[in-house]
Amino acid sequence: MLTVYGRANSINVRKVLWMLDEVGERYQRQDWGRGYRPTSEPEFMRVSIFGVVPVIDDDGFVLRESQSIVRYLANKHGRNDLYPADFQQRARTEAWMDWAAFDLYSSARPVFHAMIVNAKDPAAAVAPAEGVASWTLQMLRLEKYLSGAGPFLMGQNFTVADIPAGMVVNRWFALRFDKPDLPAVAAYYDCLAERPAYRTHGRNGTP
Repeated sequence: MLTVYGRANSINVRKVLWMLDEVGERYQRQDWGRGYRPTSEPEFMRVSIFGVVPVIDDDGFVLRESQSIVRYLANKHGRNDLYPADFQQRARTEAWMDWAAFDLYSSARPVFHAMIVNAKDPAAAVAPAEGVASWTLQMLRLEKYLSGAGPFLMGQNFTVADIPAGMVVNRWFALRFDKPDLPAVAAYYDCLAERPAYRTHGRNGTP
């Protein structure tokens, strides 16, 4: 059985768990990372010398990096509906994944850390203005795109492009700070919530 190494509240681990549910693969999970066993322990380092979650062990095939794992699972299960076979469509899908994992997530990260990870009292935590401005810029770009496209990033069909973006969009709505009204993004958030796997691992009350 496939094993997932990583805590279930990690945004990157949640991408993998979401994808596993989408393809219907059974798995077991071990808690590693912040708040659980440190990934610097020898047992984890034997799995991955990089010391970060998630990592999967699929009957001896070990793979790290959430984006790569999501694409691997799509290929393993022959899910061309989730990861297009056409090379141009696949490239566009990967571009969205990269944008969400880097530009979008990196802008959200300092806000999340200030309000949740490093805050002694999350209820009174203040979002850093610079981080909010950077994150808002990326969300406004997403709003502009979705206003003329959608309902998903690749058009009418849900794909792996929506997994990293959907996790950060959940974080945007879950954290409380001043933000602009983004109706197209809100509609996207609701559309994703129609998927049981997203309700379980994305829009589940965890930022």
